[in-house]
Amino acid sequence: MQVEQERERHRHYDENKRNKQVAAFYKSVAWRRLREQRLMIDYGLCKDCLKAQKITPATEVDHIIPIRVRWDLRLRLDNTRSLCHRHHMQKTVEDKRRYALMN
Repeated sequence: MQVEQERERHRHYDENKRNKQVAAFYKSVAWRRLREQRLMIDYGLCKDCLKAQKITPATEVDHIIPIRVRWDLRLRLDNTRSLCHRHHMQKTVEDKRRYALMN
């Protein structure tokens, strides 16, 4: 019982710590600069829509490998792509399933 409670306490701490860290990252100047750079490279268009021969403005910049999976890739331009809101939401659902991510 004690071991299980300790595991739960550590899990809770890790989740909350990561969430704060991620939230702070997305407010950083470094992220804003990288985001703008990615949008400029992709001409402000959703990469997934372009594959389907549709032109849709990108509203999100996605981490291909989520930062909760690979924090070290958070500022790598080659780990980002521009997406519309719909495709970003789909990708988020896929990531949660693939990597067993919570929130």
